[in-house]
Amino acid sequence: MFDSLSDRLSGVFDKIRGRGALSEADVRDAMREVRVALLEADVALPVAREFVEQVTERAVGEEVVKSVTPGQMVVKIVNDALVELLGAENAELNLNVNPPAVIMVVGLQGSGKTTSTAKLAKRLKEKDRKKVLMASLDVARPAAQEQLAVLGRQAEVETLPIVAGQQPTDIAKRAVQSAKLQGYDVVILDTAGRLHVDDALMAEMKAVASAATPAETLLVVDSLTGQDAVNVAKGFSAEIDLTGVILTRMDGDARGGAALSMRKVTGKPIKFAGTGEALDALEPFHPDRVAGRILGMGDVVSLVEKAAETVKQEDAERLARKMEKGKFDLDDLALQIKQMQKMGGLGALAKMMPGMKGMKQATDIDDKALTRLEAMMSSMTSEERQKPKIINAKRKRRIANGSGTTVQEVNKLLKMHQQMEGAMKKLKKMGGFSKLASMFGGGLPGGADSAGGEMPQLPPGGGLPGLGGPGAPMNLPPGFDKFSKK
Repeated sequence: MFDSLSDRLSGVFDKIRGRGALSEADVRDAMREVRVALLEADVALPVAREFVEQVTERAVGEEVVKSVTPGQMVVKIVNDALVELLGAENAELNLNVNPPAVIMVVGLQGSGKTTSTAKLAKRLKEKDRKKVLMASLDVARPAAQEQLAVLGRQAEVETLPIVAGQQPTDIAKRAVQSAKLQGYDVVILDTAGRLHVDDALMAEMKAVASAATPAETLLVVDSLTGQDAVNVAKGFSAEIDLTGVILTRMDGDARGGAALSMRKVTGKPIKFAGTGEALDALEPFHPDRVAGRILGMGDVVSLVEKAAETVKQEDAERLARKMEKGKFDLDDLALQIKQMQKMGGLGALAKMMPGMKGMKQATDIDDKALTRLEAMMSSMTSEERQKPKIINAKRKRRIANGSGTTVQEVNKLLKMHQQMEGAMKKLKKMGGFSKLASMFGGGLPGGADSAGGEMPQLPPGGGLPGLGGPGAPMNLPPGFDKFSKK
């Protein structure tokens, strides 16, 4: 997400950060490069022009020129302007209405409406503890209603029974009535799409909105289509009363032009971003966090939230107790690897860590290395994982054959474990994790995010993957880079 733009902006700001003083010409030269980077990222021309003019006006002021760290001040100004461009703050769903709250999902065919409907329903059920009913109003596309029913079973969310021959407005009325009678909190209506915005589609959307009176009307657009996504949003917002946008396939969008243009061009906030195919791959869109990722400053708050959701409390506490005693076996390493995989792999974690985006160690490591490590440990017996010292040459050959790896890779794994175990023992001599945590105020440095808010808490003992202790930085295990593909 935003990789190409982030790389270009990092290059621009690296040049000005290293200077002790900045002239107005330096700032204007840098802003010209920022403008080119935005246009290459497929940001709409009027948006890029206004953004650069706004930033330049602030950056050439006396506050920057006379600053002790002028380069950092320029980056801060760009960061603030990006946050403002993206929408200032996370726009939450408005569900404070008499139940059931109706959410109408609209968009073109192929944009990901049906999948986004299921993702949103799953999120509302699991995160917000809402009783959700989904209903497909797409009577034009073959098997569209059956598709939502299948996704409903996967997400464990109820779907409205299909009645052949009913029209979209009738289905919408039946869904709302069923929800009232059965005590549902939320009804999500998955509407039909077309290959392009036309009068028939808009007439159908207006009729459904009139019949169901939605509290939220969310437009689903594919971020990979760039400016086409923005044009689609303009077309829909001109005809129906949208309340927000869901951007799909954000994980595959290296440019990010649609996200950066959407709020400015349409006036509608981006409320969610689809970040993968799985039904839990839907994240609230936080402009401040996204701006931090674009500028290479990381996103520690999202990282800790993801860790807190992923790490099981009992596993974290058990691991912390073992580490306090200086013990760390291969079962513990396997647990850490599974946690990293659940959180999106090393690449995703590196992008959230401040300063790690450009680190060769983080970017060169193939995430398949995690799978190879896990395969080797799965080929070991329980005794071998708990007592790695018993693994002799014969056992190494068996493990390599069973995991599709080589004896050399098994040796690297065992050496990596020895190094990590040694680190745990040294930590124990220094007073253990509790003493280390107290050096950082009992948690991550500062204990709060960059905006001054409270940092979400990890489970006790559940630090970030890589070391596992409370407040420990995410260091890759010693020797891990040896597993990367060359």
